[in-house]
Amino acid sequence: MVYKIFIVEDDKVISQKMAEFLSSWNYQVRQVHDFSKVMEEFIAFDPDLILMDITLPHLNGYHWTLEIRKFSKVPILFVSSANDDMNIVMAISQGADDYITKPFDLQVLAAKIQALLRRTYDFNSQSHFIEHKGVRFNVEDNTVSFQDKSIELTKNEAKILKLLLERKNSIVSRDDLMEYLWKTDYYVDENALSVNVNRLRKKLEQIDVRDFIITKKGIGYLV
Repeated sequence: MVYKIFIVEDDKVISQKMAEFLSSWNYQVRQVHDFSKVMEEFIAFDPDLILMDITLPHLNGYHWTLEIRKFSKVPILFVSSANDDMNIVMAISQGADDYITKPFDLQVLAAKIQALLRRTYDFNSQSHFIEHKGVRFNVEDNTVSFQDKSIELTKNEAKILKLLLERKNSIVSRDDLMEYLWKTDYYVDENALSVNVNRLRKKLEQIDVRDFIITKKGIGYLV
């Protein structure tokens, strides 16, 4: 999957260098635009990791970390020129997961990011996202997101999307989908599957995802 990284850094040169470097590592990167609306931008982007500076316009990184920690356990890596123990201890006590001081080697930054992502999502069983062509499905809460938009799916819509994503680039037969949806001995009208797929398509269109589910007439579907 492609991890999303949110950069909260007011030095435009440093922020841009980090963004370009991390993009080359195939991370999806976004830099904060309005430092008075860090929370709004964080919620809209829904990142997997945050790079947080301490000294920022309006309110500092400690403040934003405390605000984020009120409802999110997303890993936060502090990036700061303050290299004294007091600032490091303060950052960790406010909820930061790691700390790196400026100036730093970008390869070291990448290594710290990889370690944090691995600890958070591999070992905490939180790798509950399936992603394909920029469409990200959360199997825990049945939400699907694309760019800055997200929408909640019904149980059947979610099951259809999950199976298609698990077998992405392969045709999933109508019989397989019907068995997965309605594991029952009772007859289910095939039209019920078409209705559910069409509802899913309309839901995806609401977040600007179009032509994502391809119909193979008389066979099944694929993404």
